[in-house]
Amino acid sequence: MLDRVIGVVLIVTAFAVLLREWTGDATASMVGSAGIVAFIALAAPRARPSRQAFVAAGVGLVTAAVIFRSDWQDIALRGLAQGSFIAAFFLALASLRNPASTSPAIARCGQYLATQPPGKRYLALTIGGHLFALVLNYGAISLLGGLTESIANRESNAEIREIRNRRMLLAIQRGFVATLAWSPLAFAMAITTSIIPGSSWSGAAGFAILNAFLVTFVGWALDSLYKPKLSQPRPARSKPIGSWRDLKPLLALLLLLFAGVAALELLTGLRMIAVVMLLVPTLAVGWLFVQTRGPKGTARRWLTHLRTFTIAEVPSYRSELVLLVMAGFIGTVGSALLQPLMESQPAGLAALPGPLVLVALVWIIPLLGQIGMNPLLSVSLLAPLLPSAETLGVSPNAIIVALTAGWALTGASSPFTATTMLIGRLGHTSAHRVGLVWNRGFNLAAGLALSLSVLVAAML
Repeated sequence: MLDRVIGVVLIVTAFAVLLREWTGDATASMVGSAGIVAFIALAAPRARPSRQAFVAAGVGLVTAAVIFRSDWQDIALRGLAQGSFIAAFFLALASLRNPASTSPAIARCGQYLATQPPGKRYLALTIGGHLFALVLNYGAISLLGGLTESIANRESNAEIREIRNRRMLLAIQRGFVATLAWSPLAFAMAITTSIIPGSSWSGAAGFAILNAFLVTFVGWALDSLYKPKLSQPRPARSKPIGSWRDLKPLLALLLLLFAGVAALELLTGLRMIAVVMLLVPTLAVGWLFVQTRGPKGTARRWLTHLRTFTIAEVPSYRSELVLLVMAGFIGTVGSALLQPLMESQPAGLAALPGPLVLVALVWIIPLLGQIGMNPLLSVSLLAPLLPSAETLGVSPNAIIVALTAGWALTGASSPFTATTMLIGRLGHTSAHRVGLVWNRGFNLAAGLALSLSVLVAAML
């Protein structure tokens, strides 16, 4: 019963946030804020202690705001607005996972990529991981990672099996983190463009896509240059299952998604995140309808799927949502409390060259990730404290490029992110080893490449 209530509360909250984003309605904003309070109250008692610690930190910050700030209500409401937006955006993306994960065409596409011969496998999986992540988000790692693990387990030689599994998993992970640098469907772009005034996805897309290419290229180059040596001859290559035609459904879906996002953003003038929050669920609902078509009972099967999503699938995300919502809330409220302290400093970040500040962000965000700060939390906390783009002498979109580059690097290096945890589990090792040992050379090389790109973006 509680799960059903949580599901309904989250769906109502998501609709309220969507209405707020499209119309600016104040009542919808209040409904969204009230909905997220209700969700936390319902979900927190059943959450893990680590999630409850985030809730306690949020309550502590609100208490501090009440004591030290006369505008504490406005600060708390900004935090709740950010938390409700995060929940709504997450659910919009999650709506696409259901039809995608049950689609035979998507499964065939994943199988074709995972069964490529060794010479093509890394590039196929890193590009495939990138494309799948655009649709499935973290589900891409689970889907492709599960396929590669089963393929690697067919190898009887333990040495080859371990090397093959590691290289395939790293290809998938690096393809995933590349999406964080540019994708309008990723939290990195959604959060940063909602915080930095005057920024937009279309404005940042050029350098952001370049950063995604750099991450992909660095990973492929390192895999090609430093292939592990085997103590015995390599086994015979096997042919891939399927053909390139199996990629068509995924590519068609992505073309439809991104063309729709770009067109609606230009036509409506709304923020990219508002467009995504409407377009993605609409496509998901339409895709489900196509999947449930039949000679009889199409509407009934379709409604059953939607009901299952609301009362079963949505509540299953409560642990992730408690963490993400509270990270956004803590960052927003915490930065508001720190703002007067930062402004009182005689010489702050505004005294530093703008390009240097942006390059520093590429490294500061991953470093904070090493002490357990989720990039959503660190960016929500740091970004509002940055001097304005005009003060730094850079474009607002250059700040977006720097923040998303740091976010992407955190996804590969921090032992506390979902990406490294999932790869560690599939690779039968620790997230710490994945982030700081398996990806050590990649983190350094990609960090240097991203720093150079951000420096050029800041100067241009």
